[in-house]
Amino acid sequence: MSAASPSDDISPSSPTAATAPVPATLAPHQTPAAMAAAATLLSRIGLGLLTLMALLALVMTIALWNKVSGMKEQLARQSADATAQSMEARTLARQASDTVRDAAARVALIETRVAEVALQRSQLEELMQSLSRSRDENLVVDIESAVRLALQQAQVTGNVEPLLAALKAGDLRISRAAQPRLAPLQRAMQRDADRLRSNSSVDSAEALQKLDELMRNVDDLPAINAVAVRGTGVNAWQPEPIPADAPWWRRALLTVRGEARSLVRVGRIQSPEAILLAPEQTYFLRENLKLKLLNARLSLLSRQVDATRTELAQVGASLNRYFDPASRRTQAAATLLQQLQAQVKTTEPARVDDTLAALATAAAGR
Repeated sequence: MSAASPSDDISPSSPTAATAPVPATLAPHQTPAAMAAAATLLSRIGLGLLTLMALLALVMTIALWNKVSGMKEQLARQSADATAQSMEARTLARQASDTVRDAAARVALIETRVAEVALQRSQLEELMQSLSRSRDENLVVDIESAVRLALQQAQVTGNVEPLLAALKAGDLRISRAAQPRLAPLQRAMQRDADRLRSNSSVDSAEALQKLDELMRNVDDLPAINAVAVRGTGVNAWQPEPIPADAPWWRRALLTVRGEARSLVRVGRIQSPEAILLAPEQTYFLRENLKLKLLNARLSLLSRQVDATRTELAQVGASLNRYFDPASRRTQAAATLLQQLQAQVKTTEPARVDDTLAALATAAAGR
């Protein structure tokens, strides 16, 4: 009895032959539809993996872009800060260089004067040691050397206190010596001391007081382009007088007309700088004027007469250009400024001509 083959059991025309699944072990006998489905599944899986990798790459790119942008902003800020610090350091270095240059010039001048003083003093000491003089002659030489040294110090520093101290010490030594021959020298020293004391106390104190008064009155000075107010002057207007016997309606009409006229002002200003000055800039004008007066005060205290005259001239030009010349306060300030300029012009350096002449006469023995 022979075994039946699979082809005999399942015929092509039977319905079970078309619907029966193909076993998985029969790979060589798979159908094209199954192979296409498997390829489609594999392509979908690969496409999903590629999409996932693209998303990951996009996320990493965005993160790197944000990080690079942050680094760029940080570098830009650091560059701006470094530029600002460099400019500030350059400015400070320039200021320090100017200060060092000025200090070096002043130190060189002072060293020259000190060298001159030291040379003169050494010459005087050698002369005193080489010659044999009497007590009066030695006293005259000592007083002359002390006075000349103090005079040079007063000319360099502008302080007359050492010179006054030298004159007082010389006067005391002459009084103790009790020599009638040195009486003219004593009187000359007293005259020079009185003159130095009056010049250093009265002139400086009076000039400083006038400068302080000018600084206090700067805020009250009326500007030439200020808004018109009732009163007198260039920027002033006067209301129309109202008769006392006028009826009430006429007085009301005159009052309204006067107020309406005060709204419009027509005037003549000689300097164009004053009319171009904005009203809000008047504060800075006054502060600048105060700074110039402070510079003049410092120059006066340091005995810099030329600098004081320059600052006072600039203050006078600003006063005449920007402030109302018809105002009483402006006129008072101008008068005070003229007095200051005249007082500074008459200021002279410390001099003891009478004492030096009397010392020369006493040293000659006349």
